[in-house]
Amino acid sequence: MASISATTTHKVGIKKKPASTAASSSKISSKKSSSASKSLQRRSSVAPKLKGSELNHPDTLSKFLSLDEAQQKDRILNEFLPHCLGERATFHEGIAKPHTASTTQSRGAAAADIAILVKELGAVIVLKRFGVLAEIEKTLLPLGIGAVFGNGPGAGINPGGGMRKIASAVSLASMESAGATDDFPSTMSIGTSTIGTDSRRGKTTPANAREGALLLLRALCELGVKSVESYVVPMLAAALDECGSSSSNVREAAEDASVAITSLANPLAASRLIVPVIFEALHSPEWRVKAAALDRLSQVAELAPKQVSRLLPKIIPTVTAQVWDTKPQVTKSANQTLLAVCQTNENPDVSPAIPAVVNAISKPADTYKAVEELMATTFVATVDSSTLAILCPILSRGLKEKNAVRKRSCCVVIENMSRLVDSPNAVAPFGPLLVPELKKVVENVQFEDIRDVALSALQALTRALGHSDVEDAIKAIMQAEADQAEAEQKRIEDALEEERRVEEEQRKKEEEERRQFKEAMEAQRLLEKLALEEEEAKKKEAMLKKEQQKKSTKSASGKCQGCGLKKCPKSCLFYSKK
Repeated sequence: MASISATTTHKVGIKKKPASTAASSSKISSKKSSSASKSLQRRSSVAPKLKGSELNHPDTLSKFLSLDEAQQKDRILNEFLPHCLGERATFHEGIAKPHTASTTQSRGAAAADIAILVKELGAVIVLKRFGVLAEIEKTLLPLGIGAVFGNGPGAGINPGGGMRKIASAVSLASMESAGATDDFPSTMSIGTSTIGTDSRRGKTTPANAREGALLLLRALCELGVKSVESYVVPMLAAALDECGSSSSNVREAAEDASVAITSLANPLAASRLIVPVIFEALHSPEWRVKAAALDRLSQVAELAPKQVSRLLPKIIPTVTAQVWDTKPQVTKSANQTLLAVCQTNENPDVSPAIPAVVNAISKPADTYKAVEELMATTFVATVDSSTLAILCPILSRGLKEKNAVRKRSCCVVIENMSRLVDSPNAVAPFGPLLVPELKKVVENVQFEDIRDVALSALQALTRALGHSDVEDAIKAIMQAEADQAEAEQKRIEDALEEERRVEEEQRKKEEEERRQFKEAMEAQRLLEKLALEEEEAKKKEAMLKKEQQKKSTKSASGKCQGCGLKKCPKSCLFYSKK
């Protein structure tokens, strides 16, 4: 039997609670998942306002303003602008710190300093007379505005004509690079895949310089001065294009700059500049550029709802095409943008049904739910083109349903809507979308009451189109489609002719270069042959001189090779009495 005394010791083990370890592991995993989800999400916060570093104090600002114009220009171009574009001046911070690395914070501070000078001296002096705007364009648009979004010079590639057509339409006189793409054919291809690195996208300037230029654009917009609008707003295309950069810092700066430019732009610029640039950005092969362009369109819808409402017939088909993009980020942005632009419509009868209609655009299976919402709508207000742009795609899809009852519902909505159309011009673009489908319902559906409702809707739509009967409407629609097809064919032929012309010019240029190269090589060969012949003649002459020298008793200096004297004595072997 074991005995226990005062010296007996016992070891007691304390077991750790498994629940705490599980809790800690769950915390770690939750942290990892949250950090991973955060890394996948795009930034949605508003960037803080940029603050200057040197000219933020009144004393330093007054000291700078006391300089003459030449000194001011020299400091801006040789000190502030290089700092903004990622270059640090040697010995700028004293002899103890000869050189410091450029950071995003330092570039933003330099951009804010330049913006302060723009506010004090004026936009024309700093941006144009001192050449700051030209440096920004050279950094962000090295090939000109026509090569933005990887769409080439805009001739024969995109139906809209590319950025060159937009630049010429709005007369961007403030930009130096509006026509700078004549001698730079684009080597980038249009497609749905990502091009990749900045070098493949034709971005030859350093990433720090592009980030600094974008920070400068943002700083100019944050001034809130309308005098810089004409210089900054045309750079929206460059800012959107940089949203597809391979550098995360450049992407963030581009997104912030595009937000600031859109906020600064006048609402009247939406229809002629902002929206066309966004449409052109949607042709970009970079999905980040498309997502940023759609976000900016939502921002424009919030800032200029009346202008966006008038453009709905063009906006809705363009944005709807992005709903089916392969990237989920683009699809999500397209759905949000579609809802934002449709909510700019001022028709109070259709407003309650807009969410259901937008949902049906992205989800065709929910088409009948949207039609049911419209069936419960009493049309009282005038129906304009923007309202028709929202409703007609859903109604056209509903008329293609196999269920005859659903076709009847669409016919009822079309009839009620057509009675309140304000003008034939408003419904004319949507006639080819609805009239053929209504005619099919009238001719093919077996139920007589549904055919009667469809015929009534067709007659109401015909009167809204400004025609006396259905046959005239169909003939007009067919003629319009024929004219459209002919115009499209002519556009394609012109594009092909333009491509052939460019190829012929390129071929002639290559032939001329080959001819010049051949002539240069032939001349080089002749020169080398002449040099070789001259060298051979020199060698032969040298050999003859050596042979003559060997046969002669006198050396080259005239001294005898035997005695070493010019006049040989009688004792010399080569002595001659002559």
